[in-house]
Amino acid sequence: MTGMKDAFEKAGYKNNRNDKMNENRERRSNTGMKANFVKSAELTEDYTLKAEQVIGELRNELGRDYGRFTTSKIRNILSMVNEIYNDVIIEQDEKLNQDLQSRIAYLKVRLVYECGREPRIIKPFVQKANLIHLINGIGDSRKRFIQFSRYMEALVAYHRFYGGKD
Repeated sequence: MTGMKDAFEKAGYKNNRNDKMNENRERRSNTGMKANFVKSAELTEDYTLKAEQVIGELRNELGRDYGRFTTSKIRNILSMVNEIYNDVIIEQDEKLNQDLQSRIAYLKVRLVYECGREPRIIKPFVQKANLIHLINGIGDSRKRFIQFSRYMEALVAYHRFYGGKD
């Protein structure tokens, strides 16, 4: 577990002081570690507006570095999302099976890895878009994963619309 904790911390998802105290308490009670990267979030119905805001804010914050934020930087992640999406659409159950849930969990690991590889470009994108928390919020919900995948598509679309390179 320490390896995952280190990876998340390297990507910028660190425990704050209260989380460390809670971590010690939880370790004693055998319930596990709670850190900022374990928090979850849900998308609202207007995910396109959220995506446009995220990309607009990212453009302003990154300034010149925004030109280095290419679609190819997130293509592997988008590709993984699309692969999972194709399988989710085929399944008609409202709850995702264990295999799909595992693939979604791996998607989170890949995001954290990409944050570590590109801390000046991908990390701000992942944080601003709240992607880790949104993945945590998916759980076994087919509906939430479909919303998440559409949100990812909207992020890429607005990135291109606002001058992002391929």
